[in-house]
Amino acid sequence: MRDADGKGQDTGSAGTALSGLRRVLAANPSPMTGPGTTTFLLGQGAVTVIDPGPDDPAHLAAILGALAPDEHVAAILVSHPHLDHSALVPALQRATGAPTLGFGPAGSGRSALNNRLAAAGLTGGEGVDAAFVPDRRLADGDVIDTAAGPLTALHTPGHMGAHLAFAWGDVLFSGDHVMGWAPSLVSPPEGDMGAYMASLARLAAHDWRLILPAHGAPIANPAARLAELTAHRLGRETRVLAALAAGHATLPAITAAAYAGTDPALLPAASRNALAHLIDLASRNLVGADPLPLPGARFRLL
Repeated sequence: MRDADGKGQDTGSAGTALSGLRRVLAANPSPMTGPGTTTFLLGQGAVTVIDPGPDDPAHLAAILGALAPDEHVAAILVSHPHLDHSALVPALQRATGAPTLGFGPAGSGRSALNNRLAAAGLTGGEGVDAAFVPDRRLADGDVIDTAAGPLTALHTPGHMGAHLAFAWGDVLFSGDHVMGWAPSLVSPPEGDMGAYMASLARLAAHDWRLILPAHGAPIANPAARLAELTAHRLGRETRVLAALAAGHATLPAITAAAYAGTDPALLPAASRNALAHLIDLASRNLVGADPLPLPGARFRLL
């Protein structure tokens, strides 16, 4: 899912023809999903499916139709349990019998603070697939053997605590953590801005040749895009701090100041991102919140 800004650019598809990889685009375009969810089919013969997508019979038929007569689905990988990525899992499993692999169900991988805020009533479960439970839980660094070579699971929390990216040599399947067309939504308690920034830094330390996001075109210049996303978030943090310095103390007022000029239709998403920044700033003892960094709190600089 995208952030409220929508200022990322499609980086094109130059050099993205990869042997053993097929893409099937789901018909779920929206302001939050861009052109729709991309399902990746990796390998030939015993095929690994990455992110089955939304619960849509037409998309299921398209995935199965992309298989050759002598091929079968060997495994189903889920980057994270949002409905636009994992809702098709039950139908695809019934059709193929393949096991599912993922970090865990929704709520997995959340920070202690976000768990505390959730217990205090914070909700933000936009599109969460509460029914998803993988057959095999993957930990950071786990290797999945595929017909096209090994994939390494990378725990990349931020957009969601249970988010995984998958490294295929120097190619990264980035799920929703890195997209070319827009920044990702970070909506607490599932989303975590501090974790998002740490995951960006971790990915930026690797020399990727290509990033394949679940939404939008392949990213042919990964280093530049990762730097752009990092700068975007740091800039937004600066604007949140400036709003607090100007005396804005409530989430609506801080959002209006930090996201001035944003399309009104995207302000709900902007508010979730602003809250994520405030929670992160509170965790770093830069911002105080009375009583807790929840949507109804009063915020102040420390």
